[in-house]
Amino acid sequence: MANCNGNGVAHLGSNLQIEAIQTVMPTKPTDPRLSRRVAIAENLGSGNLQRRFHIVLCYNKASEEDSGWLIAGWIKESLGKALVEKPLFAGRLKRKGENDDSEEFEIVSNDSGVRLVEATMPMDLAHFLDLIKEKKKAEAELVFWEDVNESNPQYSPLFYVQVTNFKCGRYSIGISCSLFLADPYGMTSFLNRWSKIHNNVVSSADMPKIPTFFLPNLRKTGCSPTLSLSSTTSKQINETLIFKIPTKILNLRDNIHKNLAEKCVEEAEDKLGKKLASTFCLFVKETLEDVKVEIFSREGISPFGSITGLVSASLDDLEGESIRFNEENKAVHFSCWTINSGNEDLVLISPSLVLITPFL
Repeated sequence: MANCNGNGVAHLGSNLQIEAIQTVMPTKPTDPRLSRRVAIAENLGSGNLQRRFHIVLCYNKASEEDSGWLIAGWIKESLGKALVEKPLFAGRLKRKGENDDSEEFEIVSNDSGVRLVEATMPMDLAHFLDLIKEKKKAEAELVFWEDVNESNPQYSPLFYVQVTNFKCGRYSIGISCSLFLADPYGMTSFLNRWSKIHNNVVSSADMPKIPTFFLPNLRKTGCSPTLSLSSTTSKQINETLIFKIPTKILNLRDNIHKNLAEKCVEEAEDKLGKKLASTFCLFVKETLEDVKVEIFSREGISPFGSITGLVSASLDDLEGESIRFNEENKAVHFSCWTINSGNEDLVLISPSLVLITPFL
C-alpha cells in the first residue's frame, strides 16, 4: 500500500487522484511454475512490449453501504483466489538466457502479483459518462498502466486493476492487460470466473462485513499519499476489428497463419473503406502458451480465397455488462479498447479469433 506523508497527491490527467497501490498475489504458491514462450523478431522496433488492451466496467451503488472502497477491499481477497487458476496473470516477462539484448522472452508464473490501484474522481459518474460520449479518450483515466521496462522487464506487472470512486458514490473497475497474457475475449472469460469467486467470498458466512484491506479504515485522517508510480496509459484509442475463426481451420499451423491474416486484413479494408499498410506486426498465439511476434509483409501472400464461415465480431459483443462483482448489480457501462503502441498496424491471431488494430 502506498506510504502517506501528507506532502502531496498523485494525479492522472487533471482530475483523477490515486489513493493507494497494492499488489495482489495468488493465495497459494504456484508449484510447479508455468511459463509462456514469447519470441520477438529482431527486426521489430520498440513498443512491442507495451501493446495491451483495457476494459472499463461502471457500476451504480447496489446498496447504501456499497462503495468502490468495499469492492477494492474484497478484490484483495477474491483476486488472489482467482489467480490460483490463472497464475501467469501474476507473473513477469523475462529474457531467456544471460544476454540482456536477447529478444527471446518468457512469462514466468513467479507469483510477483497484479497491481491493484484505488483512486477517486471528483465528479459524478453520470457526468463522466456524458464526457465519454463527447471525448472517448477520457475513459483512459479509469485504467492504469506503467510501461514495461524494456531493459529489465522482469520487474514490470503485465496486469493492472484500478477501482475508481466517483463523487456520487458510484464506482468503476478498470482492467489493463498485456496482449502477451490474453486477448479481450479470454480476459472476459476470466472476469466472469473471478466475479463468481468474488461473490462467493463476500457472501461467505464467516467473512466480516468490512474487508481487512478497507482503505478508509487504514488511511490516517488528513493524510494524502505521495506515490512513485505514474500511469503511462495512452489517450489514443485505436479502432479494432475482430473476426472469429471457423472451427474447421482452428488447428492450422504456422505456414497458414499469414494466409489467414491476409484474408482478414482484406475483410477489414472492405469494412473500413480504405487500404491498410503493406506490412503488419503479427502476433500469433501458436498454442495457449506460446506467442510469436514478427513483421508480416503482405507481398506475395495469397488469402484463403474459398474460406467460408469467417464471422465479423466486435468488442461490443463481449457482453461485459453481465460481469457482476455484486450479484444484484449489473454494470451500467462497459467498454473495451486496444492500445497499439508500435509503429505498425497490428494483427493478432489466437486459437479462436483474429484481431486487427491499425496504427494511428
